[in-house]
Amino acid sequence: MWFVYIVRCKDSSLYTGITNDIERRIGEHNTNNKVGSKYTRVKRPVILVYKEQMHSRSEALKREREIKHLSRQSKETLIKVNSMYGTF
Repeated sequence: MWFVYIVRCKDSSLYTGITNDIERRIGEHNTNNKVGSKYTRVKRPVILVYKEQMHSRSEALKREREIKHLSRQSKETLIKVNSMYGTF
């Protein structure tokens, strides 16, 4: 099982990624280690604001690419709708 996720950084920017262990990955983003992304390393703490479950890594990568190409406003709408319907 894979997840596409969005975190909100300390500076309110959004970071999108994929993982097969969401709790571990968020922990990596928030700790001082080399496996967290370079982008989030200087923007801690990060807060998980969106996640979407996928069946395969390939599906997760495709969805990640789609989300990364969305405008900031579209990402905020995705986050808002997701939280409204309790899927997060």
